[in-house]
Amino acid sequence: MNEDIKFILDAAQEAMDAAIKHLEKQFVNIRAGKASPSMLGSVMVDYYGTQTPLNQVANVNTPDGRTITVQPWEKSMLQEIERGIMVANLGFNPMSNGESIIINVPPLTEERRRELSKQAKAEAEDAKVGVRSARKDANNEIKDLDVSEDQQKNAEIDIQQMTDKYVKKIDDTFDVKENEIMTV
Repeated sequence: MNEDIKFILDAAQEAMDAAIKHLEKQFVNIRAGKASPSMLGSVMVDYYGTQTPLNQVANVNTPDGRTITVQPWEKSMLQEIERGIMVANLGFNPMSNGESIIINVPPLTEERRRELSKQAKAEAEDAKVGVRSARKDANNEIKDLDVSEDQQKNAEIDIQQMTDKYVKKIDDTFDVKENEIMTV
């Protein structure tokens, strides 16, 4: 195989891998009823004038499937952490007991489950767009190469097979997440 074609295929595969990784990261933020420290992953706290991720100023734990506890390393941060959780607009109602913050994760309603499922589907579609964009870029680069028509066609077939494989992987990942969301 031509070195240039191999380079283009590797670049396309890297871009498609990145789309899958991004999708998995987005899926972690979509909660499926069970409490998880990652639910607060997007929370930023004002730490002495600097926006800092919550997990850098406190321990975040889940003592059970319905509760998240946030134990700040400095007691003076309690109010800032509470404010940060409210500003993140995650639908949680943090309660402080003077030592730590306790968040009760409410069970998901059927309507909320459907909303989360739609959100997950939209994320999956975005990932597919990323994969298809990588395919388009690779195909355009191959057309610009000075190679035989057969080599061009074979490379395009390889790219399409890679695209199909990644789209299936996205569909499978979405099916698992949707199942997780819809299971009561």
